[in-house]
Amino acid sequence: MSLPMCFVCVASVYKAGEERKSATDVLSNLDRYQRIAPFYDLLDLPFERRRYRALRPLLFRGLAGRLLDAGVGTGRNFPFYPAGVSAVVGIDLSPRMLARAERRRDQSPVPMDLRQMDVTKLDFAHNTFDAAVSTFLFCVLPDQLQVPALQELGRVVKPDGPIRLLEYVRPRGTLRRIVSRIWDPWIAVAYGASFDRQTEAHIPAAGLEVDESRYVVDDLVKLICVRAARRSN
Repeated sequence: MSLPMCFVCVASVYKAGEERKSATDVLSNLDRYQRIAPFYDLLDLPFERRRYRALRPLLFRGLAGRLLDAGVGTGRNFPFYPAGVSAVVGIDLSPRMLARAERRRDQSPVPMDLRQMDVTKLDFAHNTFDAAVSTFLFCVLPDQLQVPALQELGRVVKPDGPIRLLEYVRPRGTLRRIVSRIWDPWIAVAYGASFDRQTEAHIPAAGLEVDESRYVVDDLVKLICVRAARRSN
């Protein structure tokens, strides 16, 4: 590919390219999860049994009121919704993932609604929810979508409302870091995921405040608890 003929064009070309890239990333993730939906639970089953079932309750401890479950997937969170939650809205980009979730609706102990929606463009009014959670959603979102998605969660959750993210990160330990590198090609192709999303670093730019960030599986999985900042009048 040849270089641009004039430096004056660089900024506009780069901006247009980033906008196209964001749209392409959303479409590619949609296509990917449409394809993988019939096999998703089977592929995830070993991790669900050995790891995820013990982690999911951490997301919901102490939550109450109206809850947004962003990136609801096939509905693995449903049995873990706490009694204090009055209603849940689960969103996902993929209709086929939502169709799988629909089959698990009766596992939810609280009323719920499932909707197809892009987390970077939520179709909800400000302050709609008392809290929001996401489970391994942000490790799938490319860098340029991290802040928009965080901002949208902050917009639809009431001021000071909790937002909890369960996410993979790049391990610091030598052995686990090597193993994660081996996994990189597979998770990129199958899930569009990466260990290097740096979601926590994007939180201030989204206008959110970190309450707590801690490892819950070695140095591999983090529970990141943030809060929608109070908006000035």
